[in-house]
Amino acid sequence: MQRRVVITGIGLASPIGNDLELASAALREGRHGITRVEGWGRIGDLSTRLAGRVCLELEGRWPRQTTRSMGRVAKLAAYASDGAIAQAGLDEALLRSGDVGLAYGSTHGSSEELERFCRRVFAEDSLAGVPAGAYLRFMSHTTTANLAALYGVRGRVISTCAACVSSSQAIGAGYEAIRAGAQDVMICGGAEELHWVPAGVFDILFATSCGFNDAPDDSPRPFDVARDGLVVAEGAATLVLEEYEHAKARGVTPRGEVLGYGTSCDGTHVTSPSVDGMADAMRRALKDARLDASEVDYVNAHATATLVGDRAESQATRQVLGERVPVSSTKAFTGHTLGACGALEAAFCVAMMEQGFLAPSRNLTRVDPECAPLGYILGDAREGSPRRMMTNNFAFGGINTSLILGARP
Repeated sequence: MQRRVVITGIGLASPIGNDLELASAALREGRHGITRVEGWGRIGDLSTRLAGRVCLELEGRWPRQTTRSMGRVAKLAAYASDGAIAQAGLDEALLRSGDVGLAYGSTHGSSEELERFCRRVFAEDSLAGVPAGAYLRFMSHTTTANLAALYGVRGRVISTCAACVSSSQAIGAGYEAIRAGAQDVMICGGAEELHWVPAGVFDILFATSCGFNDAPDDSPRPFDVARDGLVVAEGAATLVLEEYEHAKARGVTPRGEVLGYGTSCDGTHVTSPSVDGMADAMRRALKDARLDASEVDYVNAHATATLVGDRAESQATRQVLGERVPVSSTKAFTGHTLGACGALEAAFCVAMMEQGFLAPSRNLTRVDPECAPLGYILGDAREGSPRRMMTNNFAFGGINTSLILGARP
């Protein structure tokens, strides 16, 4: 009999709230976390000024010895993971038992710490005075390594650093490890810190929102005809995944269930999205969940508000799920949290199933006629009783992920 995988804990830090209840209320009530960053004006040729920021004091939450190897991205990950682990009731003995594993990621570690290291070293062509732990704060798997040390994890540890699918791949990896019997519990998620370098990466590609620099309320605009690009943001989300019978034996009530996971690669282009590749990941998730497309109640789209990306994704979604499925992008509220977005959006899906609503795409007032016809959710949140949701994410390199989540079993 196939092992079922449930969600027993969720923790997060996001531009719209630092726990799931606050973030869910923001989605329901139309509150966003997009602001103008005045300091970015000092960066030559950086066009965008918009970002999604986490309002959270992170200093002093952990012993100084613990945080010496942590940049902001690892601290955000730790904050989210503390919340998820506490909610799931994982004690120290279980965390260190070897029955608990970890899958976590970010795009590339801490940009702030990398900048600090490079400025110091390159200014003098010298390593003099560089702290011994500097690299640990910006290495690509800094979130994974620091969380493993923080909680004493002795099970499998997987670093999923794959740009915008980092945390959705982490959830997928954790789900597969539990289903296969390799672990009973997996701590899964991703994090991202705000910095001008990631914003600049997308700016150089002409993919950031620049036309609304003086009107942060009006951007991003997923699927909207007036959209002009993504808004870079920071955040973190952690989901504790657990084998269903294991959770029952501990007396823990699940918040949701992972029903299926699909991942694929376009194998064509590093940045240009593929409709067929996206659709393939969705089909694989449906097959894994043993569901028909008609049984999906809602799709949380990756939809970053780029011209090409939204069009391709809408066409792939229609190809697999038809025109009637309700679709929205919660990035309209948070901005694009890069390595954190998959886990954040999975958490939002759980909240919507728990509370009986579907979040709209904020700022979607007129659908781009070049986007495929779908059941776009415009205006206010929609009341309902969703039981199964698909959440999709796509990354540079043509890496595609699709997760299917179910309501509390």
